[in-house]
Amino acid sequence: MPKGRLSTSARPDFRRPRTSSFTLQRFILIVDARIQQSVVANLSGRPAPITVGPFVIGVDPGTDSPGINYATPIPGSPITATDVTALIAAFRSAKRKPRLEYVTSTAPDLEALLLGAGFTVEERHEYLICTPATLTVPPTPDGFELLAPSTDEQRIAMVSAQHAAFGGDTAATTADATRMARLQSRGGIALMAVATADAATTSSGFTGSDGSGSLGAGSDGAGSLGDARMTVGGSNMDVFAVAGGGQAVPPSDGVSEVAGIAVREAYRRRGLAGAITADITSRLFAAGAELAWLEASGVESWRVYERIGYRPAGKRLYIAME
Repeated sequence: MPKGRLSTSARPDFRRPRTSSFTLQRFILIVDARIQQSVVANLSGRPAPITVGPFVIGVDPGTDSPGINYATPIPGSPITATDVTALIAAFRSAKRKPRLEYVTSTAPDLEALLLGAGFTVEERHEYLICTPATLTVPPTPDGFELLAPSTDEQRIAMVSAQHAAFGGDTAATTADATRMARLQSRGGIALMAVATADAATTSSGFTGSDGSGSLGAGSDGAGSLGDARMTVGGSNMDVFAVAGGGQAVPPSDGVSEVAGIAVREAYRRRGLAGAITADITSRLFAAGAELAWLEASGVESWRVYERIGYRPAGKRLYIAME
């Protein structure tokens, strides 16, 4: 059995432990290990992954973004200061910023080694999990349709909407479309919320945050379509606004991360983020996944995720070196 993988008999059913012998602590540790192993699998699926001792670096030659090019420890592997030194050297050789994301319980001594090597903590997160038994799928808000992007034009429009919702000022590129198409081809999910003409016309009346997990305040102004537009159907169809979107990585051993949930400022307070997240999660389960997980950007998005069936589980660390 590969290191860090759990046998089928060791897997809980992800409801609460029901016997006194199966403690809550043991339950959490098993979930933590499965989540961490899913991160290893995700990074190993990058176009040019690098294995450095007990670490995997997910390298994407198409971007130098630290949010895409980062490392994580392989569960169950012993880690030394020498391993950390080798990891830093591998990052430098790949011309990428040394950075890690990982479930803390699966490598409890790693943080001290990283801090000693000059890393700085970026963020600490508590991740949430969802199962088919806990998921609640709300109706799609009126005036919107949830679609999987199927062309590069649609993928660029979706990523542009996500950038705007995060507060970014850059439009998506063909490299973003290629990355999303690759995710979809490997079994991952991409989903965008498309506003009808009526919804787009009235969007200027909605400018607040809906606690949507939009992961950013939005910067393109209410009602502005910016680059988040696309053509749906034939030549007789209008250009529709993409209000937001999200994705999930290809499931590994029944586990998948849901990420990038974003709703542009003009379309908030309508329940879109919850609908997008629930639909993505439902599609994962329909494809055979048994556990979905994500992280919330704040209290409001946390509440949105809890309403559709996500529950807090373990803790993750973001840590990097300049």
